[in-house]
Amino acid sequence: MTTPALLTRMIMAGQGKEPADLVIRNVGMLDVITGTVTVTDIAIVADRIVGTHARYEGKTEIDGTGRFAVPGFIDTHLHIESSLVTPLEFDRCVLPHGVTTVLCDPHEIANVLGAEGIRYFLDSAERTIMDVRVNLSSCVPATPFETAGAQLEVDDLLPFRKHPKVLGLAEMMNFPGVLNADPGILAKLVAFQDSHIDGHAPLLLGQGLNGYLAAGIRTDHEATSAAEAREKLAKGMAILIREGSVSKDLQALAEILDENTSAFVALCTDDRNPLDIAEEGHLDSSIRRLIAMGRPLHHVYRAAGHSAARIFGLKDRGLLGPGWRADIAIVDSLEDCRVSDVIAAGRIVTPELFETRGTVAPVGLTSVKAKPVTAEAFITEPKPGQNRVPVIGVKPGLILTFREEASLASTESGLQPDLTADVIKVAVIERHGKNGNIGRSFVTGFGLKRGAIASSVGHDSHNITVVGATDEDMAAAVNRLIELGGGFVTADGGKVTAELALPIAGLMSLKSFEEVAHDLHHLRDAAKALDCVLPEPFLQVAFLALPVIPHLKMTDRGLFDVDKFDFVS
Repeated sequence: MTTPALLTRMIMAGQGKEPADLVIRNVGMLDVITGTVTVTDIAIVADRIVGTHARYEGKTEIDGTGRFAVPGFIDTHLHIESSLVTPLEFDRCVLPHGVTTVLCDPHEIANVLGAEGIRYFLDSAERTIMDVRVNLSSCVPATPFETAGAQLEVDDLLPFRKHPKVLGLAEMMNFPGVLNADPGILAKLVAFQDSHIDGHAPLLLGQGLNGYLAAGIRTDHEATSAAEAREKLAKGMAILIREGSVSKDLQALAEILDENTSAFVALCTDDRNPLDIAEEGHLDSSIRRLIAMGRPLHHVYRAAGHSAARIFGLKDRGLLGPGWRADIAIVDSLEDCRVSDVIAAGRIVTPELFETRGTVAPVGLTSVKAKPVTAEAFITEPKPGQNRVPVIGVKPGLILTFREEASLASTESGLQPDLTADVIKVAVIERHGKNGNIGRSFVTGFGLKRGAIASSVGHDSHNITVVGATDEDMAAAVNRLIELGGGFVTADGGKVTAELALPIAGLMSLKSFEEVAHDLHHLRDAAKALDCVLPEPFLQVAFLALPVIPHLKMTDRGLFDVDKFDFVS
């Protein structure tokens, strides 16, 4: 809280009449509006910048000689759950990469635990060093075509509406519900007309897009081509360039970021795990890649901070100047965006700083209620007269899937995988203890020659998804996952070969992000040993069950055609 005494101190320190709390001395400060770099001191009192373009004295000083100061980065859309660690561990993992603000949608945990999951995230957000803002999950469940663990109507969201960490309504995934004026969807849209409403409209164009935007929706992170993004920009929609662990759209969308559009473009990760963060970085990775691709440097940094703040109504951050929030990334090189120091709300980020936050009790430790299965659970019977079957087609780096077909042999054990054609089984097992459904089909693109991969991360309802070459290995992987209370498991020859327990709602680990990264290394190696060709197989498995992303998806109720928004007959 800014008191008269504190505000007086800020004013006096800005004039150089008394020392600042913190001074970054002799640093090259990037102006993201003009692109100029000025060597200057930056003076900070409490959480606010009070002076630039001058010489200052500070109680604490950082030597910025030869380095550059840029506004702290803002991840405009992500699910912290997909980092596989708690919000407090995510804070410790990502803040050192210069990400000082994140706008999260606790959609994943909300689909498992409902309001309890949202409350857990808000409690965590009040303790993190980075500024974690929450958009309230708009689509729980995402569709009526799968079994979720919870259901949130507008009256369930309104008690959180005035929480200081809440921005608005999260990604409106059910765009058919918007276009058809579904009463439940309309109630949520009406309740949040005076705040931000986040979009989610893959491949939606033309008059359908117009109708969607007429609901007051302003942003989209689902554009996967420059042409799609340009139409959305032309209609007043801000585009969030996404580069996650599975959804990698930066290469396709980079060309849209220029001096004319940068005010309407921001960056996001959506879903990124700690192994990728350790190996590649977070938004800092997107920034250096965009610059390397020839995007204008200060416009890239503008999109990463200032534009993101303006798009989402965060009026106090995104620039380095007196009166602005002291969220600052200090980089060794503007081109390489290698972050060497971070200031978050005026605090120097150090390992010791994270020890001051306290703890938040875990939730959802008994959320996996599925019963053990046998190999017979995965027998897929042919339909009368069926010669060819629909197959989900997976491609690396895309959560879009494709509709393909295959001719499969049939035995007394039902339709059989065709490993020579890279066609294996996929199943989704309801895990919330509601009906015990099992949906079964086939998928191509994994490359498995044997074994199975199972996951309790299964966007968005988070049932158990398993792919495999044999029914026995699928059963072994699923049963071990149930014993763990959620997680990732690989199996081969009827035995578990690697695992990662995710007991918090079947989504997040109780371990540190370093330990999770280590376990993910082991899991990746185990998947490669099955001849898996996907670089990120576990999240790719998780997105097989997402029936709001085209084109063909698997749910616990059966194979789903997203284009028709109905089950495959």
